Amino acid sequence: MKQLEVQIMGQSYLLGCPAGGEQRLLEAVEKVDTAMCKIRDAGKVKARDRIAVLAALNLAFDVADRSASPAMNAASFAQPEGTVTGMRNLAEDVRLAQLMVRLDQALADDGRLL
Repeated sequence: MKQLEVQIMGQSYLLGCPAGGEQRLLEAVEKVDTAMCKIRDAGKVKARDRIAVLAALNLAFDVADRSASPAMNAASFAQPEGTVTGMRNLAEDVRLAQLMVRLDQALADDGRLL
């Protein structure tokens, strides 16, 4: 097993990776880093563990949403921004923002996850 050193939200991690899976791992790291930085930059959540949980939930939601309606997602990639896809993306952003607010409220009284 190969090990790769990666950066997520400015912190280094040494991750194990099966041979030939380096590119997939780097793509996954990029998605996680982007999701976590986006939440951090929004400024509402400061704790790294909360940011990680919210990013994981957002990514899991995206995966579940894509698997629930693959035909709709395939069709949406073919449409330019500013059309139905743009409105759908806005609706998804609103739903995710509402989910983040609910999660932050639920976790607000608890300074730790476990």
